[in-house]
Amino acid sequence: MEKKIYLDNAATTKTRPAVVEAMLPYFTEYFGNPSSVYEFATQNKKAVDEARTIISKALNAESNEIYFTAGGTEADNWAIKATAEAYGDKGNHIITSKIEHHAILHTCEALEKKGFEVTYLDVDEDGVIKLEELKKAIRPTTILISIMAANNEIGTIQPIKEIGELAKENNVLFHTDAVQAFGQLELDVKALNIDMLSASGHKLNGPKGIGFLYIKKGLKLRSFVHGGAQERQRRAGTENVPGIVGFGKAVEIAMNTLEERQKKEIELRDYLIGRVLKEVPYVRLNGHKTNRLPNNANFAFQFIEGESLLIMLDMQNICASSGSACTSGSLDPSHVLLAIGLPHEIAHGSLRLTLCEDNTTEEMDYVVDTIKEIVAKLRSMSPLYEDFLKSMAR
Repeated sequence: MEKKIYLDNAATTKTRPAVVEAMLPYFTEYFGNPSSVYEFATQNKKAVDEARTIISKALNAESNEIYFTAGGTEADNWAIKATAEAYGDKGNHIITSKIEHHAILHTCEALEKKGFEVTYLDVDEDGVIKLEELKKAIRPTTILISIMAANNEIGTIQPIKEIGELAKENNVLFHTDAVQAFGQLELDVKALNIDMLSASGHKLNGPKGIGFLYIKKGLKLRSFVHGGAQERQRRAGTENVPGIVGFGKAVEIAMNTLEERQKKEIELRDYLIGRVLKEVPYVRLNGHKTNRLPNNANFAFQFIEGESLLIMLDMQNICASSGSACTSGSLDPSHVLLAIGLPHEIAHGSLRLTLCEDNTTEEMDYVVDTIKEIVAKLRSMSPLYEDFLKSMAR
């Protein structure tokens, strides 16, 4: 197939034409700094406020609870580090999971060097945390629980409502990294008892370089970036007006099309998964079979290297990944796959395919047919596979 098939939407998505169109005037025509007092600039402030309102309504939050950042990583860092600073007098214990994005894990590791204690919860073979273990992990000194809404690699959705209830019962703050979930799932911060939530624009057909942190009203979190009075004195720096406008437009479209997109992506996802599991031997689906993001399919193929599979897929115009784009340069297997119990040799053969509503059944057929050919070719060159076949023949 000559057409490029893009199946790495968990890494980033195509910016919608309507989003680009909404952003363009704020580069050239309405270029004023929204912090200025003259009328020309107040129009930009109004555009920022409108985007903030759109995003807050998508979460059932208040508009003044949304704080714009440069992306999900900054929002995650802000939530964890600012909580540690503000509530350190209450305690020094944080709870997270072993399958979080590195924006969470590395931030927690940095805090451990400063004397904070972190509990990294195990997950089951589907990648779901165990609520009983979370309950047992909570101490009098626990100040924060940070569990992602849905995993960026294997797509598993966590029991966020139950986690929020546990946090509330124990007077512990609850933050969720919703970078993959926002725009893919319905999220109501009030119903789910969420105190802080991180999201990023480029995961839902918006621009890169823009994100937000939802901070529940009343939390005493301080500024994360100093140097100005922007974002109600909590995040300094001239606002990225085009990015904010684009983010707002992307959220508006995402919420208006949510049900339709979910239905189409689930149908395509399940069709893809069904064919792979039926037609490729010695493969497993990673993540929960049904309680997963609508567009996520993650496989582990035995007796092959995932990197070779990706290169050969690319040669056939298929864009895919083996896990998080943030760790694509690492030679180590995914920490997520190791956490769900896969041995190193199988975890190395992982493939993540993340769809969008623009993909088609025809494309899925081409992808599966191509995967079958490549996996067979790679296994034919694998001494491990040859030894395995000999052992089976005995």
